[in-house]
Amino acid sequence: MPPSSSLIQGISISVSDDEEATGKVRVRVRRKRSRTHVSASARRRILLFRTARVGVPFLLAALAVSLLVYESYRLTLSHSSTLPPPSFADFGHLSRAARAADGPRKSCLKFLAPEKLQNLELPEIPGTNMSIKEVVYRSSLHHVEDDMPSHTESSRFNSFTGYQTLTEREESFKTKGSVTVHCGFYDENGGFRVSSVDKEYMRNCKVVVATCAFGGGDDLHQPIGMTENSIRKVCYVAFWDEVTRAAQEEEGKKIGEDNMIGLWRIILVSDLPFSDQRLNGKIPKLISHRLFPMARYSVWVDSKSQFRRDPLGVLEALLWRSNSSLALSEHGARSSLYDEAKAIVKKHKATPEEVEVQLDQYRQDGIPDEKRFNGKKALAEASVIVRDHSPSTNLFMCLWFNEVVRFTSRDQLSFPYVLRRLRPPGVHLFPVCARKDLVNSFGHRRKVKPLVKDAR
Repeated sequence: MPPSSSLIQGISISVSDDEEATGKVRVRVRRKRSRTHVSASARRRILLFRTARVGVPFLLAALAVSLLVYESYRLTLSHSSTLPPPSFADFGHLSRAARAADGPRKSCLKFLAPEKLQNLELPEIPGTNMSIKEVVYRSSLHHVEDDMPSHTESSRFNSFTGYQTLTEREESFKTKGSVTVHCGFYDENGGFRVSSVDKEYMRNCKVVVATCAFGGGDDLHQPIGMTENSIRKVCYVAFWDEVTRAAQEEEGKKIGEDNMIGLWRIILVSDLPFSDQRLNGKIPKLISHRLFPMARYSVWVDSKSQFRRDPLGVLEALLWRSNSSLALSEHGARSSLYDEAKAIVKKHKATPEEVEVQLDQYRQDGIPDEKRFNGKKALAEASVIVRDHSPSTNLFMCLWFNEVVRFTSRDQLSFPYVLRRLRPPGVHLFPVCARKDLVNSFGHRRKVKPLVKDAR
């Protein structure tokens, strides 16, 4: 029997067969909803709110794009209006972009105004308050041929480096008026040969910006942002081997009859002394004073980077203004040489065994696992090195080079050691933002080709 239902004034009564049998009745009460009256003005406000909620984001986006286009146009006009016109006839092969800093990057270094840089002269290197008066290189002393190979503790020492013993190493850290050290170019047959014409050119350099690429590694990046004063006074020198020259010629970069490519004077090096190309690169990087005997200042730039500032302005900002003799960037990621050692092994930049040999020696010499030295990070990032060529700085760089030869070629690992042992005055570790302001980094272009050489 179908359920019976009756509806009386909004009350619905449903009765099923089972409920009839038991006498139970379910009653549902349905209440009528009362509609709220919305006025016309309220409906307009609701419509306006919905329109604003949808339209305002689009309006803000359009405004932001308009401001971006305006600022880009304004900066382009400002930048193009401040570029100095070229005044050297032999600069026709360089583009306008290669003679100006690349864009409105905010500087964390305060440089002199361009008009002051144009008239900037080289100051004399102060000779006062220097405990090191003279550095004597063992290459200038008489060598006893029989005792060379027998006294070496490292197979990487050769006739270019000389065979430094641990006793000689320890003596070299004792500061006194005159210090005798190994510092490369130990034997005339040790390698790293350049032509007599290039030697004469290097002897005439007073200020040097140097880079190198051995084994066909990185491209040559033209320096930018310099004044005409620096172009006249500064030597821009790039050291290549034949492998790099061939690789660059394939890229359309050929050395001119004047031995130049753009601003760079290309110096071809033959008979490289190490099979490890990274070690060959340490020669112009760390002991540039041995290559430029008359230079008073130098700036090293890794081949992966483009130097983007006036070199005389950089010397004034990082050395002369603070009475410093050596300036490098603080490391951006780590502060301790022991932490750096772990990172080197993890990134497979050296074997665990050779890193452990170096750390064992440093622990034995009392180097602590501390992250600060004289209030700053104890670890440096050495892709840019700004320095004078005073005796104390030359000694520091010689000892640093010897550590790189004796142990791993990772110079970041040995720098804190030499800094703590020698404690030279005037070392300036500048912040990472300053390094980024000095160079544009492009990374390494291609893997270098190692040399296969016989032991010397």
